Amino acid sequence: MSNINKRDFRQKINTYKRNPVSLILALLVILSAVITAGILLFLIGYILVKGIPNLSLDLFAWEYTTKNVSMTPAIINTIIMTLLSLLISVPLGVGSAIYLVEYARRGNKLVAVVRITAETLSGIPSIVYGLFGFLLFVVACGWNYSILAGAMTLAIMVLPLIMRTTEEALKSVPDSYREGSFGLGAGRLRTVIRIVLPPAIPGILAGVILSIGRIVGETAALIFTAGTVAKAPKGLMSSGRTLAVHMYALLSEGLYTKQAYATALVLLVAVIGINAISNFAAKKLTKE
Repeated sequence: MSNINKRDFRQKINTYKRNPVSLILALLVILSAVITAGILLFLIGYILVKGIPNLSLDLFAWEYTTKNVSMTPAIINTIIMTLLSLLISVPLGVGSAIYLVEYARRGNKLVAVVRITAETLSGIPSIVYGLFGFLLFVVACGWNYSILAGAMTLAIMVLPLIMRTTEEALKSVPDSYREGSFGLGAGRLRTVIRIVLPPAIPGILAGVILSIGRIVGETAALIFTAGTVAKAPKGLMSSGRTLAVHMYALLSEGLYTKQAYATALVLLVAVIGINAISNFAAKKLTKE
């Protein structure tokens, strides 16, 4: 141990002796981190142990039957549902956040109302969104149980999350960037696109990643809007189940518990893969 490290260690010991509360708080923080990491590792390990032995080629058959309970149609539905939901929610969420931060006047009462509303909508249970989507899209619009009805419901559900995370990412960009761009004669739109958005992209992608996780793991809202048909969709107006709904259906029937564990493993790998790809893309965009 070097002299500098010994000096820092002694300073910490003296600080803790003078203020024991700091030591207690430091131990609590470390304990919380260890417990959180332990729970996460336990869940991942449990799913791996239960899921890997139950994986088989029959689970990836193209068509679903009561014998193979294939998850391939559910995987296709999950991909379509995720892409369609993001296609609707990301432009609206990012655009509204840009308006609130870059164009709206500071102290505007309408902006305050929009922010409070977004925070309130973020805490509403997903089953309430499912009931709303059922009444609006399935009944009122006449779309019946369909991929489009489920995607619209999920887009409304994740819209406040994307908007709030994008808003915080834009706020984290220093005002000196904007002032320098304006000083060089650039307009507001060019400043937002060329100066403000690039450093805010990692924060925006973080919100998109959280939204993907919520879309992929959603069940209650989709049961009321997209249905539980275990087939690949023929179109956006076809009914279909996602991986999470597929796993819920297998567990609720009580006959396919092993296959449900295998589905949970695939779902876990998909979420981890999406996060890894998104983080890699964020780093690449930040370097550029």
